[in-house]
Amino acid sequence: GQSYEIRMLDNRKLGELPEINGKLVKSIFRVVFHDRRMWLVLPYVPWEFLSSTTNCSLVSVCAPADIPMSVGIIDPRANPTQLNTVEFLWDPSKRTSVFIQVHCISTEFTMRKHGGEKGVPFRVQIDTFKENENGEYTEHLHSASCQIKVFKPKGADRKQKTDREKMEKRTPHEKEKYQPSYETTILTEV
Repeated sequence: GQSYEIRMLDNRKLGELPEINGKLVKSIFRVVFHDRRMWLVLPYVPWEFLSSTTNCSLVSVCAPADIPMSVGIIDPRANPTQLNTVEFLWDPSKRTSVFIQVHCISTEFTMRKHGGEKGVPFRVQIDTFKENENGEYTEHLHSASCQIKVFKPKGADRKQKTDREKMEKRTPHEKEKYQPSYETTILTEV
């Protein structure tokens, strides 16, 4: 239920794709298992199971009625047939931020003896499309993703504490192998 801001940026080089200047593009935000093998172990079941227990989509765009958090997005909607997706239109030439909530946690997909702080990593993927001559957003422009793990607040605090303690025990040489923490994450092009 925590809201996370994703800033949508136009990363075109000068003169690249002039046909989308002044036009809207469509982005589809998906939460999927990071490890593709999870789909072999749990085919289709988790999303339907979780949606029936939570009675809602597993991902949503946040926009409280009194103070909309998201800026520059048009027509946000959940796809009723794909419970792990949300889509919206936006103008690459304007400032755009979308606040997303994920409504499932990583430990819901682990066996009890391996659950707890471990959890199954998810991947957040954003696919962006331009409009074709028929007015449909089917022409792929860009895809980017990053790995996430979602925990309940107390579980997240516990996970951060144990990760910090494990890192403190490592030698300076071992610490060099890990990337430092940052306030923001730049999604990797897929």
